Amino acid sequence: MMRDDVCDIYIYDQEKVDRIKLQQNLVNLESVRIIYKALADEKRIRICFSLLLEDELCVCDLANILGASVATTSHHLRYLHQAKVLDFRKEGKNAFYRLKDDHIKTLIRTALAHGSETDE
Repeated sequence: MMRDDVCDIYIYDQEKVDRIKLQQNLVNLESVRIIYKALADEKRIRICFSLLLEDELCVCDLANILGASVATTSHHLRYLHQAKVLDFRKEGKNAFYRLKDDHIKTLIRTALAHGSETDE
């Protein structure tokens, strides 16, 4: 049985393949993988969506939004911070988090827009 979603014969364009391989070696794809891996977890994407809605939230706010402990929430926040998705600041005894920059906001907005599109 033939499948429609694969090539029926194996043939490729060597010039295109070489050009793409060269470009892949010139950019840092690892940084892209790290960001998408950080956003792939349900709790972490809920944190980021919350911070898209509200510019800055403290750990306690986010723990309540997630319905999780402060310890679990802090773990996710550290992960997102290490992946360069979030920034934070300390105010007294509270830590406040925000999305790192407009690039991260655009990634989330774009994914939301894509997810809400209907198949035609």
